[in-house]
Amino acid sequence: MKVFLAGGTGAVGRPALAALIAKGHVVTAVARTPDKAAQVEAAGATPVTVDLFDAAAVAAAVAGHQAVVNLATAVPPLLSASRAAAWATHDRLRREACGHLVDGALAGGAERFVQESIVFTYPDGGDAWLDAAGTEPDPSALTAAALVAEAHVARFTAAGRTGVALRFGLFYGPGTAHSEALLRAARWGVVVTAGAADAYTSSIHVDDAAAAVVAALDAPAGVYDVVDDEPATRQHYAAALAAAAGRRRALRVPGRLARYSGAQGRAMARSQRVSNRRFKEVTGWAPRWPSVREGFATLVH
Repeated sequence: MKVFLAGGTGAVGRPALAALIAKGHVVTAVARTPDKAAQVEAAGATPVTVDLFDAAAVAAAVAGHQAVVNLATAVPPLLSASRAAAWATHDRLRREACGHLVDGALAGGAERFVQESIVFTYPDGGDAWLDAAGTEPDPSALTAAALVAEAHVARFTAAGRTGVALRFGLFYGPGTAHSEALLRAARWGVVVTAGAADAYTSSIHVDDAAAAVVAALDAPAGVYDVVDDEPATRQHYAAALAAAAGRRRALRVPGRLARYSGAQGRAMARSQRVSNRRFKEVTGWAPRWPSVREGFATLVH
């Protein structure tokens, strides 16, 4: 399949690009700099430079591809992530760039569109299992744009094509600034998590996310949750991170501090125990790392 990939040089995009190539797909990937273009070429794909906020340029670049995959993000550094203003470009990619890519895919004859989304749109579910089929979203200011992107995907499906939105868990693994920063802190004996000790975090290793992107090229239209098999409580998440850092234990920063960091902090402190069952059933995909207990070790190596 001829695939157009936006975001192919990011933390998830790099392994996704490699996985697409390994499956025999012919990939054109967006590269904004000469260094990233060289990276794309080295992976076996064709680089293209295009402004995703330029509708005409996007339409020209997408034309002739059978599938479009949008993994383009602009996640801010951990220390500024609680500020809504820091997410402006990230939100614009979901609200505007995704719309341009869907329009270009429709005009250019693509039959399939795959869009990244996030499980953080769910409400606090305590210890109940959540999924896209049975849980209504309750987005915060930081996650509302994800639902706009999903609406663009639904528009693609309504036009008679196949649109797939993947609600990913919290990414971790090599190349993810968030988890690498947490690992550095854990080596000093401190683990930073938002939320109560018994609140759940649903995570996904970047390599497992990449495999899910490839699997989505054969999935029926819809919204699916891509998370590991065993969401961890904040307490168990902290323990797994400390173990990966080589410490028997680490001080977990109290989750109640999130209530003092505004609406954004409170949203990130939600308990979200998300199920991957539906995506596994329709694609046969399964995570290589069933939980952070196994997956965090890859950060060290």
